[in-house]
Amino acid sequence: MLLGVASGRFILKTLPDDEEFVATGMPDRPRLILATRNAHKTEEIRSMLGDRYEVLDVNDFPDLPAIAETGTTFLENARLKAEGISREVPGIVLSDDSGLEVDALGGAPGVWSSSYGGEEGNHPKNNERLMREMAGRTDRAARFRCTMVLAEGGQTLADFSGTVEGRIVEDLRGTGGFGYDPLFVPNGYDATFAELGNEVKNQLSHRARALAQVVGWLAGRG
Repeated sequence: MLLGVASGRFILKTLPDDEEFVATGMPDRPRLILATRNAHKTEEIRSMLGDRYEVLDVNDFPDLPAIAETGTTFLENARLKAEGISREVPGIVLSDDSGLEVDALGGAPGVWSSSYGGEEGNHPKNNERLMREMAGRTDRAARFRCTMVLAEGGQTLADFSGTVEGRIVEDLRGTGGFGYDPLFVPNGYDATFAELGNEVKNQLSHRARALAQVVGWLAGRG
């Protein structure tokens, strides 16, 4: 169990005897702090990055303030989170704001994707409302969009965007992923993101495409 992280030095607690030890001798990796408390999102990004970065999120810093997402675009919200968290912790902070855009609904749910059903982060309610709104519609085109921002010391360093086009199906399909994944079929496939599994999804997703740009930018920065 992780007790603390400082200067690349992990203090761990062993199980089951609960004795502390310090893991040393491991090569230092650049640290990336995600401006999110969403464990699903953190694990997805960590999986995409592999062992290239030490990936933390705001759950590792329990005293950090909550950042109000008051923007009306993905970019505005991503900047608010990245700049706000980077004022509180040293190092580079990565934030993303992402969601589903459905053509027949005028781009909704968009930046309100996580609260579309009336309750923040309630995926079943969000999916129920989407199915209700899409009932009987023939235009099923949609896309996931992700905007990512890197910030340090309260200042934006760069921003990136990725999308994946697809369509909305009529009924929930699959048990993998999270959010709207059981209702979204990416172009070129017959299965939803929830059916395709994380390995395939992480190669195709809007988040993967934005993150690839982030990695390229960080590599160029040295």
